[in-house]
Amino acid sequence: MRKIKIASVAFMLFATLGAFANKGNNEVPEKSLSTQIYEMLKQNSFELQYDEMTADVRFTFNEKGEMVVLSVATKNEVLEKFVKSRLNYQKVESGNPVEGKIYTVSVRITA
Repeated sequence: MRKIKIASVAFMLFATLGAFANKGNNEVPEKSLSTQIYEMLKQNSFELQYDEMTADVRFTFNEKGEMVVLSVATKNEVLEKFVKSRLNYQKVESGNPVEGKIYTVSVRITA
């Protein structure tokens, strides 16, 4: 009887460890998305009035996989137009973007 208890505890331990040993892809889609957004906004040609400008960009994806900018929360109108013109209806290469899910990315442009 004692051997059966020890064997069942060992089996449960190995089954539990096997369930948590996930060797899947641990890449976070939002991370690669922010990297691609950085690349889209990297080349800019406007003069900064301050040392840095910041904005919070809310966007989603349409059925074609294109980014649709919902809002750009910033006090600078030039930055808002720049971000919208560079990001709106651009396709991204990362994974499978979820249609209708709202993403938020903080953008900071420095001098």
